[in-house]
Amino acid sequence: MIWVDAANGLVGHSRERPRIVCMDTAQSGLARLHSLVRGRVQGVNFRSFVARHAGAMNLSGYVRNMPDGRTVEVLAEGPRDRLERLVELLHQGPRSARVEGVEVEWSDYGGDFSDFDIRF
Repeated sequence: MIWVDAANGLVGHSRERPRIVCMDTAQSGLARLHSLVRGRVQGVNFRSFVARHAGAMNLSGYVRNMPDGRTVEVLAEGPRDRLERLVELLHQGPRSARVEGVEVEWSDYGGDFSDFDIRF
């Protein structure tokens, strides 16, 4: 069985030790998403909502409340198509949230995170 861990640049066979390979992240479809979500998004389980969906999609990064009391920051990395799905979910949020705006900025995948966290 052959496996690929693109997030960590690993590829191998089930009976082999992992080896590091150089991957072009643009070709592999990996990207980084930085998003600011504004509205009634604090105190309504928005961070848990984002972390649950990002974790289910095997994305890495974090979500945190911003000091202004009405903005949540999301920094996520992974396959671009999954990140685009996350952006769709950011526009919706949980039932108790009222999203007024979502800023999205794309950049190159950095491989800086091993999982998805809620930061405080």
